[in-house]
Amino acid sequence: MPSNATLHRQRTLGGALGVIVLGCALTYHFFPRVFHVNPAEAPRRSMSMGTTLPGNPQQPERASAIAELDAGPPLILAPAAVIAAHSGRNANLPEQLSADPPAVRELLSRAGKALHAGQLVGDKDSAAALYAQALKEKPDSRRAAQGLFDVRVRLVAQIDQDIAAGDADSAEDLLDALRTLPEAADDVAKLEASLKTLARVRPMLARAAGLLQQGKADQPGGGSALDLYREVQQLDPQNAVAEQGIFEVQRAVLDRALAAVAQNDFSGADKQLAAADAIRPGSQQMQDVRKRVNDMREQRANGVLAQAHSALDAGNVALAGKLAAQAQAIDPGLAALAAFEEQLTNARLYASYKPGQVFTDRYVDLPGKTPAMVVIPTGSFQMGASDSDEDHIDAEMPQHAVTIDKGFAMARSAITVGQFREFVRASGYVPDSVKLGGASVYDERSGVMRDDSSATWQDDYAGHKADDNLPVVNISWNDAKAYADWLSQRTGKVYRLPSEAEFEYALRGGTTTRYWWGNGVPTHPVENLTGSGDRSRSGRRWSHAFRGYRDGYWGPAPVMSFAPNPFGLYDINGNVSEWAADCWHDNYMRAPGDGSAWLNPGCTAHVVRGGSWGSSPEQDVSAYRQGTNSDVRSGRVGFRVVREL
Repeated sequence: MPSNATLHRQRTLGGALGVIVLGCALTYHFFPRVFHVNPAEAPRRSMSMGTTLPGNPQQPERASAIAELDAGPPLILAPAAVIAAHSGRNANLPEQLSADPPAVRELLSRAGKALHAGQLVGDKDSAAALYAQALKEKPDSRRAAQGLFDVRVRLVAQIDQDIAAGDADSAEDLLDALRTLPEAADDVAKLEASLKTLARVRPMLARAAGLLQQGKADQPGGGSALDLYREVQQLDPQNAVAEQGIFEVQRAVLDRALAAVAQNDFSGADKQLAAADAIRPGSQQMQDVRKRVNDMREQRANGVLAQAHSALDAGNVALAGKLAAQAQAIDPGLAALAAFEEQLTNARLYASYKPGQVFTDRYVDLPGKTPAMVVIPTGSFQMGASDSDEDHIDAEMPQHAVTIDKGFAMARSAITVGQFREFVRASGYVPDSVKLGGASVYDERSGVMRDDSSATWQDDYAGHKADDNLPVVNISWNDAKAYADWLSQRTGKVYRLPSEAEFEYALRGGTTTRYWWGNGVPTHPVENLTGSGDRSRSGRRWSHAFRGYRDGYWGPAPVMSFAPNPFGLYDINGNVSEWAADCWHDNYMRAPGDGSAWLNPGCTAHVVRGGSWGSSPEQDVSAYRQGTNSDVRSGRVGFRVVREL
């Protein structure tokens, strides 16, 4: 570590240097002439030539020329030496017969330094004068000829820059110097023509700069800064001031676009962006501002969409829709919009569920939950049979269009014995099979259905005690409706029997074929159907069945033993036929087309839909329907429920 004495010396030296620097700064500020600086003297481009050219003293009107330049936009031009180096021009050099003598080499060395320092012309120590002297003493010196050529090229480049910047006075000074150089006649002629053009466009540039400062960048049409700059470009296509002015005009328009965004006027911002792009298509500043606007657009749209999500979560679908529309108006391409629109549609049509989604409702006043429900998508279909359908019956006619424009959920399977038992125990309800006594069950000996006064809902299709996972049969329409009403009371939701139109729509699952699985015999087990390969306990066969089909069951199978249809429903056209809410009508004349149940006050017969374990192939077609009294109990008929969304 340094000693205390060393630290003291370092601090003393640093303090002294600081005082000296401060003193120099104060002297420069208050007495600049001590440093040979005249603060009132404006710098001139011709200073790069050395001393002022004889016969061209500073003119009073230079102040106005500088004012005109300052009124316009700033320019960024490459150094003249760089422009000259990339000009591609080559000198016509003499053939040198002998080496340069020492005196000439000394002149060339001085000339090179002057050229490097930018002292091109103007006095005897300028690069032009020294190279000319060297050529006078040795006319075949290639270095001298090349040097004089370099002076001319740089001088031409510097004059071009002055003309591009609109500094006619400096260009005139340098042009006078160029005239003194050999082989410069062509360059002088071109530059004189450019100066004449500059004299014409210079007042136009000044007016354009004034209009730009007044805020008349691109408006009004025909009297804006942009119009003047375009006119200048027609006269002088390479005019850098006009090009830079157009850059500033575009920037002014882009500023208006950003101002519109600040007011959440993205439509106005788009108009300004379009106007700016027409001025200088694809410019970098155009791309930068467009990205800023798009970022702000996306940020704002996401903010509005977040509010829409909050409204949707609160159950205010109408407000959520309005906010989503606002977000789309702000940013139609917002990536999250599609997903939210799906949520919004689901909320409108499916109470925020999704088509195909499976759910259950829990009871609000006692333990337990509803059967599993699957959400059925909205859509339209042709209900009934067409004239061309073989084996159609009058009850299936006329075929008519039905539109399901509100989603609903349907039990995935028929209600089971166990589920119905839960209802009876909890509610104390007495089913018709008990209250009225008996049901219709299958007689193995005769192979037909027979009345059995002792059969109840707790028995299977043959009158034997049923397992809990079998579909409940021996159920009347009244029993099925009572179960649906009980679910509504237990959940606070609307449960009911499906309308006939809802049942056929759900059964078809979006298909238009004879059966939901196709037009003929299934190639694999799809439902519990009457197959020629099935056998009863006593070896009975079906007299009219799907040929070559076997599902392994005679009588109902446990629910969900087979594949679901396209809407995710099990046993929808097999196992057991099912009650619908509609009253029975002999045909579809005047049937509703909105999917609602067709009811008549006091009707005593209702619709049964779907095939069963004992239905013939004609009774399994999607359009098949039958009607029966509301108090009928059969070992071939069960039911499932619908939940409104």
